[in-house]
Amino acid sequence: MHNQLTENDIKRMKEEIEYRKLVVRKEALEAVKEARAQGDLSENFEYYAAKREKNRNESRIRFLERMIKTAEVISDDSKEDEIGVNNTVELFFEEDGTTETMKIVTTMRGNSLEGLVSTESPIGRALLGHREGDRVYVEVNSSYGYYVVVRSIRKTIDDGSDKIRSF
Repeated sequence: MHNQLTENDIKRMKEEIEYRKLVVRKEALEAVKEARAQGDLSENFEYYAAKREKNRNESRIRFLERMIKTAEVISDDSKEDEIGVNNTVELFFEEDGTTETMKIVTTMRGNSLEGLVSTESPIGRALLGHREGDRVYVEVNSSYGYYVVVRSIRKTIDDGSDKIRSF
């Protein structure tokens, strides 16, 4: 699996790993120790909850480390008049006559419910490099696609408000 990340994505992921190793890991171990001290483990709900939390933290650390290791680093620079990563675009959907605004982001930040569209999604891939006024064909699969017209492109910076995905 290749995942496209910007330098900033990687920086933020490393910060999360650091925080999870130094802060969360310590708290989780403490919680497990405290729960274990309460005696009988067979009926100790707190102990199992604490262990589960500790394991969840460790697997998140492994997940982030793997994402960084397998990342294809992409630039979030784009020409002034072209669609690139971190740009907010307004699109007219010809099919149903609606207009939508969305921000083009890397996979790790994609969240279509919040209008964050991944560069690896059909629409994200189709839009990259296009300009205002372009009519773009978005191929969903070999038998279906649709047209959008780029109404506007706004350079939006990565201010850290788009959360790193937690899957």
